[in-house]
Amino acid sequence: MQLGMVGLGRMGANMSRRLVDHGHQVVAFDVNAALVERAAEDGVTGVKSLEDLVAALDPPRATWCMVPAGEPTRSTVDALALALDQGDAIVDGGNSNYKEAQASSARLRERGIAYVDAGVSGGVWGLKNGYCLMVGGDTDAVARLEPLFRDLAPPDGYAHVGPSGAGHYTKMIHNGIEYGMLQAYGEGFALLNAAEEFDLDLHQVAALWNHGSVVRSWLLELAELALAKPAEFAHIRGFVEDSGEGRWTVEEAIRRSVPAPVIAASLFARFSSRDDERFGARIVAALRNQFGGHRFFTEAAAAEEAKDETADAAGIVSAPDQPGEPA
Repeated sequence: MQLGMVGLGRMGANMSRRLVDHGHQVVAFDVNAALVERAAEDGVTGVKSLEDLVAALDPPRATWCMVPAGEPTRSTVDALALALDQGDAIVDGGNSNYKEAQASSARLRERGIAYVDAGVSGGVWGLKNGYCLMVGGDTDAVARLEPLFRDLAPPDGYAHVGPSGAGHYTKMIHNGIEYGMLQAYGEGFALLNAAEEFDLDLHQVAALWNHGSVVRSWLLELAELALAKPAEFAHIRGFVEDSGEGRWTVEEAIRRSVPAPVIAASLFARFSSRDDERFGARIVAALRNQFGGHRFFTEAAAAEEAKDETADAAGIVSAPDQPGEPA
């Protein structure tokens, strides 16, 4: 089957390659010409514009938009729609908001162009293992594109989950669950690491839990891989981004009055990870000093304490700050 792939980032490039490996013809475009050239080495037919991509496909055409959600996806879908004809189809695999998917589907339907929203999970491992596909859209359009979906997915890894918007909604909730699972693993391994008296081998524990434990999972297998290289792990900052789906999931929980405290807390934990000097914590420290006389640290005091810790580690004992205080 033919497919026009727009976007050759980590996901789009690997998906194109997987489809080529399964005998499909993929014509691809990306604004980064170097990515197009690289994809051509894997059997993909590269083109220089969206118009060239559409011209290279036989009607009824199938195109796949695999660019970041938001304005990049909106502008790409609109540009594709101008070049396509009645009976053609656009698959949006960019984790768009499900409400935008519903609006795009209605808008394109007026022009006779099918819009299919596909939630895609699998990350960089999808090339080898296949991608879990959660697809929303009209039955006829989805049925025509099923050969692509089935070859991208592992056995039983594809489902038509409902009408327009259902694919992205399902993927949004999937990612919200992912937030909670990642946070639970992170907190658990932090506690293991804090038990210094046991000198636990965290890689050993991760490997152990992957055999018969009720918390075994693919995420835990990935934790095992990450902890197998402690020198590399030591250089990773605890700065965690969010791509939007977790926020949308929490917003949906509020809108639908469904309690989702774990997902909400995991989202806020990501916000906290980006703030090296949290204003809220400074307020708490100041208030504790005001009502209870509890000491607080200024930047100068924190730097002095860090210097003292360095000296202690070198075997140098610093003098007491005040007479009568232990060193």
